[in-house]
Amino acid sequence: MNEGSSEDPLTLFHAWFKEAEASEPMEANAVALATADARGVPSARMVLLKDADARGFVFYTNLESRKGSELAANPHAALCFHWKSLRRQVRVEGPVERVSDAEADDYFATRARQSQLGAWASQQSRPLAGIFELERRVAQYGAKFGLGKVPRPPFWSGFRLRPERIEFWRERPFRLHERLIYARSEGGWRTERLYP
Repeated sequence: MNEGSSEDPLTLFHAWFKEAEASEPMEANAVALATADARGVPSARMVLLKDADARGFVFYTNLESRKGSELAANPHAALCFHWKSLRRQVRVEGPVERVSDAEADDYFATRARQSQLGAWASQQSRPLAGIFELERRVAQYGAKFGLGKVPRPPFWSGFRLRPERIEFWRERPFRLHERLIYARSEGGWRTERLYP
């Protein structure tokens, strides 16, 4: 890992992500998202990263889901990428904000039609009597929208985690792992190494 106080950690992230896309047998953009409710009780689940740039790391969800409710009550989160084939991990922490409606609309339009209908049909994180109930709801929305365009549901959007701290971890023999931290400061990013 190349450290330097003027280097942007996104350059290193994108280099590692590109390698992960080439080496991981499944989705390299799968990432553990940790949130906490208003009382500070944590929960974690896997989501898919859809964008990462200087503004932050973006994922999409049902705003009424558990994670959506937790982010509304406590707009801070952490991400953890683990690329086992590369023996690497990246952790990202910071405040979270909603993406713009235009961004959410643009991304929603790229989704497969069945995924769009599923977004309408799923009352994510709420009790489900059985799989047939979900299938019935998907069919109802399929009939509602017919062959026309499926608009983005008003309860479905994206979040952007604005990184304040990014840690790059690389496995080394005998558990002497490399850990490089980037922490946001007024002048940009400062770096430091940590003991494994």
